Amino acid sequence: MSIQPQPDRVIIFDTTLRDGEQSPGATLNVEEKLAIAHQLALLGVDVIEAGFAVSSSGDFAAVRTIAQQVGVPGGPIICSLARAIRKDIQAAAEALKPAAHPRIHVFISTSDIHLKHQLRKSRSEVLAIAEEMVAYAKSFVEDVEFSPMDATRSDREFLYQVLERAIAAGATTLNIPDTVGYSTPKDMGALIQGIRENVPNSDRVILSVHAQNDLGLATANALAAIENGVRQVECTINGIGERAGNTALEEIVMALQVRQPYFNPYFGRSVESDAPLTRINTQEIYKTSRLVSQSTGILVQPNKAIVGANAFAHESGIHQDGVLKHRETYEIMDAAAIGLSENQIVLGKHSGRNAFRTRLQELGFNLSEDELNKAFHRFKEVADKKKEVSDWDLEAIVRDETLPQVEQGFQLEHVQVICGDCACPTATVTVMNPSGEIRTDAAVGTGPVDAVYQAINRLVQIPNQLIEFSVQSVTQGIDALGTVTIRLKHQERIFSGQASDTDIVVASAYAYVNALNRLYRYRQTQREDFNASHISQQYTESANLPVNN
Repeated sequence: MSIQPQPDRVIIFDTTLRDGEQSPGATLNVEEKLAIAHQLALLGVDVIEAGFAVSSSGDFAAVRTIAQQVGVPGGPIICSLARAIRKDIQAAAEALKPAAHPRIHVFISTSDIHLKHQLRKSRSEVLAIAEEMVAYAKSFVEDVEFSPMDATRSDREFLYQVLERAIAAGATTLNIPDTVGYSTPKDMGALIQGIRENVPNSDRVILSVHAQNDLGLATANALAAIENGVRQVECTINGIGERAGNTALEEIVMALQVRQPYFNPYFGRSVESDAPLTRINTQEIYKTSRLVSQSTGILVQPNKAIVGANAFAHESGIHQDGVLKHRETYEIMDAAAIGLSENQIVLGKHSGRNAFRTRLQELGFNLSEDELNKAFHRFKEVADKKKEVSDWDLEAIVRDETLPQVEQGFQLEHVQVICGDCACPTATVTVMNPSGEIRTDAAVGTGPVDAVYQAINRLVQIPNQLIEFSVQSVTQGIDALGTVTIRLKHQERIFSGQASDTDIVVASAYAYVNALNRLYRYRQTQREDFNASHISQQYTESANLPVNN
């Protein structure tokens, strides 16, 4: 089943797990992707682009697992990206088999600069490939999306021809990517209008837009596209993605909600209509934002629209006075609308399990008994160190204790540090390796964190380069939980780790081990992919069969 053209609302296509994961350091394992996919379903997105199935065994497994567990009847459409190549489409189709509503997203470049320097193919060749591969994808699934990559820099007449061929071959959605964030809102509006006027049968498919944020115009471009007839927007949580990122889901959804009287006429509605323009449950926005931030290790900038820490904060006396007298003087939306609770109940070391469970449920966390036990144990540890434990602290505790961990990774057992102005910083660290062996080592460093990292490196022995270390206070006060985020670089790839604790050195150690586990798992997957590819190649050669490209 595919979504038929819906002129009365905007279809939200979330690509956090595909394009969003292309953010440097945002590598996710299958369990983390599944947790995010479940939350995206709760958020109410229409389509989840679960990955690029052919790119690795890990991506294939993620797409297949999400198709099985999230792509259920009544759930979202599950999509996999595929180049206009047979093996890509075959992999996508296989991974999507368990989904009740599968979609294959086929793409090929159409701009002259891409054809000349990347594809090295002529326009006629691309025309033929696009038509053939959309038809091939259609042989596996009913719902096929087609994207002409770098559409906004493509020759218009050629772009129209490619899109016409894609429709004729069976595409149900035409997505227009601003691949390098080159467009302006006026350009985007004119492009969409040109497609509607010059591509035969374009009214029979859903028009979509995918805007990159290189010039900071992604949301503006997507809204301009909507004004000109686009009814699907491809976006990501927190706007993460390649380079400067993508259109932020929360910005599009809240813009359509806050400015609904302005947008209603574009959907053939009266200005006063209050029927939602998307199916998003906005009260899940903040929770989804935090989950993606914690999972990827990409912090949300404080001044980020909608979900940033300062989005509903007022420091100016004039603003504070106005908000106290009437909220709408300086706030155009209610924080509760995105699920941000204003009722900051404070728990302490005397709080019981029932109060802990109740508050987590109020905050939107529904934990299993095992997860609750782990989180409650950690809560008690924190409560013994802090006078008060706020909602922000609870959120950090739950994320640390319930986020899926990398399987067969390293586990930090103990860390102890000696430092001071008259001492050489020395750390003793105990780690359990993936085989279950417990080892201890010590090292010195320029400071306590450096000493801890030197000791961990001696134990783990995985080559890496630390390129970023940051500490962010979860709450105010001298006893606040601190969240440490780090990034490691290995062979041009970046891996992130994050952890929280009242002791910054301890949080630093756990964040480092989390990042190392991501790197460790990536190296294991690369070996598995190489071995599988080598075996497949040997089989193909021995059978004297042609390899599809």
